[in-house]
Amino acid sequence: MTIAESLLPRLEELARRAAEPVGVEVAWVELKSEGRAFLFRVFIEGDAGVGLKDCEQVSQRLGVLLDVEDPIESSYTLEVSTPGLDRPLWTKRDYQRFAGRLARIITRERIQERNRFRGRIAAVVDDDILLEDSTNKWRIPFSFIENGKLEVEMFQPHHPARLRKRHSPTKARRRS
Repeated sequence: MTIAESLLPRLEELARRAAEPVGVEVAWVELKSEGRAFLFRVFIEGDAGVGLKDCEQVSQRLGVLLDVEDPIESSYTLEVSTPGLDRPLWTKRDYQRFAGRLARIITRERIQERNRFRGRIAAVVDDDILLEDSTNKWRIPFSFIENGKLEVEMFQPHHPARLRKRHSPTKARRRS
């Protein structure tokens, strides 16, 4: 186990303590070695969305906790951000939370001769993720998933008015 791996549980606990009073959750944390220093990344999310102010507040609170408890013995850089629109899906809870959203899943083992799937997350049932595409419903064991992430969807709402001509030619009226 590397130093970074051994520090992660403690760092995640500190990040959660910093995020809770702000009203956001820690999605996941990363600690990467950059030569003699580390890069500590914290990804936060919330049901009502997360803004720059939330990131700043978590960063300030976590900075104080890190200064007091000093779990990282070398120098480090702290980054707090959101997971993004195409966020990875790490846990069954992630799949439950994003039910109805479009996702891409890659499996370690083949399911009906496939290991790449794209569709809407229908549900989480027991230890399986239910994914639906336009023609199939897939039951994917969570333990088979190597990589899962949300897909960015660009909605283009249907506007009937846009389908009509905007400027119809007018007929000239003659005065009689």
